[in-house]
Amino acid sequence: MESEGVTTADGSRDGTHDANRGHDASRDHDPNRERDGHRERDGHRERDGHRERIVTAAARLLSEGGPDAVSTRAVSSAAGVQPPTIYRLFGDKQGLLDAVVAYGFTEYLSSKTAEEPTDDPVEDLRAGWDLHIGLGLANPALYSLMYGGHRPGVSSPASAAAFEMLARLIRRIAEAGRLAIPEERAAALVHAAGCGTTLTLIATPEDRRDPELSRTAREAAIAAITADAPAAAEPGPVAAAVTLRAALPRTDALTASERGLLREWLDRIADPAGPRRHRAD
Repeated sequence: MESEGVTTADGSRDGTHDANRGHDASRDHDPNRERDGHRERDGHRERDGHRERIVTAAARLLSEGGPDAVSTRAVSSAAGVQPPTIYRLFGDKQGLLDAVVAYGFTEYLSSKTAEEPTDDPVEDLRAGWDLHIGLGLANPALYSLMYGGHRPGVSSPASAAAFEMLARLIRRIAEAGRLAIPEERAAALVHAAGCGTTLTLIATPEDRRDPELSRTAREAAIAAITADAPAAAEPGPVAAAVTLRAALPRTDALTASERGLLREWLDRIADPAGPRRHRAD
């Protein structure tokens, strides 16, 4: 099809407009720009490949020899990269260790996600506890770095996601009317008990470990946070407040401000000695 030109005053056609369109089209298909785009994508893939190999190699060295084995020279040799690549991708050794921690939590979350929930949230909590202990004993060096040797007050997004999974399980127990204390305290108690038990077992020589320690700690934690029967069978206000507080986000009968006020009241009933402040879901 003939391109449309511009008609001049004497009736002739000006090809300037067509030439400009041709110039714009050639610029849109600039081969140099395409080559730059390919190089940029190839560069991203190469960096991602280096990063994955380095983190995997560091996690393997950590598992085999502990934190002292994770030197820049050893990791670069195991990953098949030059030492400057590690500094360029992670900044320093601490940055590399942070990435290894994130890798460990990702593996942990993958195994947790594979567990299908049942109709009994308390039994699911028992299964989650046992899985947590098993993961720690299977890879004690990584677990110790994740939970015992990381920087105080600093948590990775993956560790926050792991705790959030525990918090959701605690909420299921609350919704079933079987939680005896506020959700936040219950989640913190189970987390502390589980981590403490695992680190204690790791620090104990394998031939001296008490095989009943984990089960005893697990049942003690569950007994501390749960009621023997659903809250509907208990007339006490604390268990009822905990149960209603867990179900509150699912109601649309109240405005946002009304939900906030009711949430504060329920928190005060469930935990009379706690801080008198609004706590978001």
